[in-house]
Amino acid sequence: MLTPVILSGGAGTRLWPLSRELYPKQLLALLGKRTMIQQTALRLGGLNATAPVIICNDAHRFLVAEQLRQLSLSPRAIVLEPFGRNTAPAIALAAMAALKASEDQDSVLLVLPADHVIRDVGAFQRAIQVALPAAEAGRLVTLGVVPQSPETGYGYIRRGEALVEKGQQGVHHIAQFVEKPSLERAQQFLDSGDYYWNSGMFLFRARRYLEELERFAPQIAEVCRTAFERAKGDLDFTRIDPKIFESCPNDSIDYAVMEKTADAVVVPLDAGWSDVGSWAALHDASPLDSDGNVARGDVLVEDSEGCYLYAESRLVAAVGLKDHVVVETKDAVLVAPKDRVQDVKKLVARLKEQGRYEHSLHREVFRPWGSYDSIENGERFQVKRLKVNPGATLSLQMHHHRAEHWIVVSGTARIVRGDEEFLLEENQSTYIPVGVKHRIENPGKIPLHIIEVQSGSYLGEDDIVRFEDRYGRKGTSS
Repeated sequence: MLTPVILSGGAGTRLWPLSRELYPKQLLALLGKRTMIQQTALRLGGLNATAPVIICNDAHRFLVAEQLRQLSLSPRAIVLEPFGRNTAPAIALAAMAALKASEDQDSVLLVLPADHVIRDVGAFQRAIQVALPAAEAGRLVTLGVVPQSPETGYGYIRRGEALVEKGQQGVHHIAQFVEKPSLERAQQFLDSGDYYWNSGMFLFRARRYLEELERFAPQIAEVCRTAFERAKGDLDFTRIDPKIFESCPNDSIDYAVMEKTADAVVVPLDAGWSDVGSWAALHDASPLDSDGNVARGDVLVEDSEGCYLYAESRLVAAVGLKDHVVVETKDAVLVAPKDRVQDVKKLVARLKEQGRYEHSLHREVFRPWGSYDSIENGERFQVKRLKVNPGATLSLQMHHHRAEHWIVVSGTARIVRGDEEFLLEENQSTYIPVGVKHRIENPGKIPLHIIEVQSGSYLGEDDIVRFEDRYGRKGTSS
C-alpha cells in the first residue's frame, strides 16, 4: 500500500510579496491554473496510491482543506503542527497518522513537499516505480534530481554502488550527503556525473522510518509519539498536543536519519524538477516569450529582456529592464535584479521587525468561509469587500465598538440580525447596530459578494464576541 505524505509548511519569505507567512507559495497558482499543492496531489494519479496524509501549519488548515476539496479529494488525515519543527518530526507524525488510518497496517510512505514543480509527471511516476521495491524491502529511498547546472543553492547526494538485490535495478547506495557547495565544487559535481540534487522526496515503510528515527533521534521519536497519542480531533483535522510538541528538536530528516542509517539509497529523477526557491527560479520554470520575459497579469513591456513581471491589481509597465523581477500586489511592490532575489528574505525580516502586517498577511485575508479585502479605511471607518463561498456562513457574533452596513453586490445573503432572520438580494442592504448579534450565510450556489462599511470608535479584528461558529474557531479571526 502506497500512502502519499504531502508536507505543506513554509514561511512564505522567498517569493514575497506574493507569498506571505499566512499564505505561502504552495497555496498559490504560480504555474498554471492549479496551486502548487493541488498540482502535487494531481501528479499522484495513476500510482495506485491511497488518499494522502497532509501535514500543515495550523494557520493554513482551512486553506489547505478548501484547495483539496476543489479537487474532490478527501485526505486520509490532515495533521496540524502547532509549530514548525522541520521535516524529521513532520514525517514522524505523518507515519503515525498513516498507521492509525490503516488500522496499524504498514504502508510505504511517498513523502513529497507541497511546493515543488515537476514538468514530466510520467518520468516522476517511473522513478517512484523504480524506488518502490527497495522501499518495500526496508530501504529508505530518496529521489536524487539529475542536475542540469552547477547550482549552489541545493544540497547534493553522491551516488555509491548499485544495489544488486533482485528487482531493485536503478537504485544506488548513498556514498555521501554534501552541503550546499561553492560554484567551483558544484561544477565539479556536475562534471563527475556521480552527484544529484537533494530533492527532499522520499519513499520508505512507515514502521521502518519510525524504527530508524527511534535509533538515531530518540528524543524526536518520543516527543512525536507522545504528542500524537494526545492529539485531538477538530472537524476533519488532527491537532497535535502543543505543550508536548514544543519540546521537539528542530531537525531535518537528512540530519536526523538519512545521513546516519545504513539503509539509505538513492534513485535518480530526471523530470524537470524545481523547488521554485526564488523569483529567479520561478522565472526559469515558467514559459518565456521571445525576449526571455515572463509577464503575468496586466503587464506592458517595452525593450526589456530576461524579466519576471507580475501584476495582481493594476497595470505594470516596464521599459529598458534587463534580468529584473517586478512583482505588484494590492499592498506591496517588489523590484529587484534577478541575481539579488535571495535577499528578499532580508526585506521580510525587516517588515517583521517593524511590526508591519505585510510580512504575514495580504490585504485580502482568507477565512474558512471565504475572504475579505480591506479596500479603504480612515478615521472611524473601514470599507471591506466580503466574498462568502456557497453554503458557507460566518460566525454568529457581535461587536462592542462598531456598527456595520451591508450591501449585497451579487448573490443572495441570509441575514441574522438580533431576533430577525431575512434574505437580502442583489442591491439590497441592511444595518447592524453596535452590540447586536448578527450573521451572514450564503444559501446559494454562487459566491456571495458584499460591501461592508464599518463605523465606530474601534475597528480592530479583535472586537468580536462569538456565540456560534461551525469552524470551531476562537480568538479574533472573523
